[in-house]
Parts: sequence; C-alpha cells; structure tokens
Amino acid sequence: MKKLIVTRCDKNIQEMADITHPILERYAKFCNADFKIFDNNVKYHPHYKILQIYDLLKEYDRILCIGTDTLILKSCPDIFKLVPIHMIASIYEDKGTRQEDRRNRILNIQKQRENIGWKEGYINSDVLLVSKMHRNIFNLDYNNLYQDLGFDDVEIGYQINKNKYEVYELPCEFNLMSMFLEPWSMKTKGDAYILHYAGQGYIPGLSKTEQIKTDSKILKRYGLLM
Repeated sequence: MKKLIVTRCDKNIQEMADITHPILERYAKFCNADFKIFDNNVKYHPHYKILQIYDLLKEYDRILCIGTDTLILKSCPDIFKLVPIHMIASIYEDKGTRQEDRRNRILNIQKQRENIGWKEGYINSDVLLVSKMHRNIFNLDYNNLYQDLGFDDVEIGYQINKNKYEVYELPCEFNLMSMFLEPWSMKTKGDAYILHYAGQGYIPGLSKTEQIKTDSKILKRYGLLM
C-alpha cells in the first residue's frame, strides 16, 4: 500500500517550514509514507492547494494532509494504522466556544448550494486522512469553490457529507489547537500528539513562528519531538 503525507507551504512561511518540515518528514518515515510539499502553485488559492490530492490519489492509496504550522511529538501513533481505510479521519472543530460559529458556516454553504442535511461535524483539513475511494471530493470546479470563512474546511466538509462518507473522529490530541485548551475541554499542550498553531497559535500577540521555535527547542531538549 502506497502512503503519502503532504503539507501546504509558500515562501511567506519558509522560516516556520524550516523547523517543521524535517519533523513532518520524520513522521512520514515512521509511517512508511512518502512526503511531499504543496508549495507556490499559482493555480490554487492558498487554502485550495489541498485539491492537488485528487491527482495524487491516482498513485497513492492513502494520503494524510498535515499543516506546516504543526509540531509532531514522538508519542504520536501511526495514524494510518489507527483509521480504517474506508473512513476519512479528522477532528471536529464545532465544539465549545467555536460551536456556534462553525455550525453557522455549515449552514452558510448550504444556503449557497443544495441543503444536504449537514448540521454538525466541522472538519479541520490540517490533519486530514483520506483514501483512494474518497478521490472525488477533491475533483472540484475551481470557479465554484467556497470563498467565505473556513474555505477548504467548509468545502471539503460539504463534499464529505454530500457523498455520505464515513468520518473517523480523531481524538483532539491529533490536532491540539488552542480551542482545546479552554476550560470546556480541559486539555493541556502536554496531552498532544500533534500541536497545531492554527490562527494565532496558543499565544496571541506572539508570531506563530516564534511560538513554534520556542516549543520545538523545549520539546527537543526533553527528547519529546518526533
């Protein structure tokens, strides 16, 4: 079985990528997967570089997309072994303080298009595992992509639900964003398999690159980084 891990990047986050991409490569090796970077392809809106997965699923049986703004810890299991091949894997983001906003986005795309009865289950495409059988969700009209808040998270989520694919909801430890550190969740960064510095990261006001740089040094010092 051929497996691939992909990440999205451009020259604006190269300093961050210099830290995180070697870690992603090590995780790919751990999973017996190839590694590829979706970089400065002008055909795609930055959020929609993920659509290149469509062509790659001709060659690969399973593809995992992970954000460049992540750090993977040694404790992270092989996600390919965890998730059944017929299921798409992601965390759900419509929880806690983000529930109302994310579910409004779910409703918004259905106001623009067909109402498919999608009410909950908002994915995050920065840890997203798919298989060859899911290839059609990336075969989209570039002139009719969702262009509101959420972009590819909403678009891909819509396609998943329209096609009635089964989703394996990953524990939040596989995509530990700041939202999961809020009181409703009670998680800490120490619980993470994958730290995801989405949005402003964990410390508003401090650049994501600086946060990643600081945390990677600490994790490396204690032998915790992949």
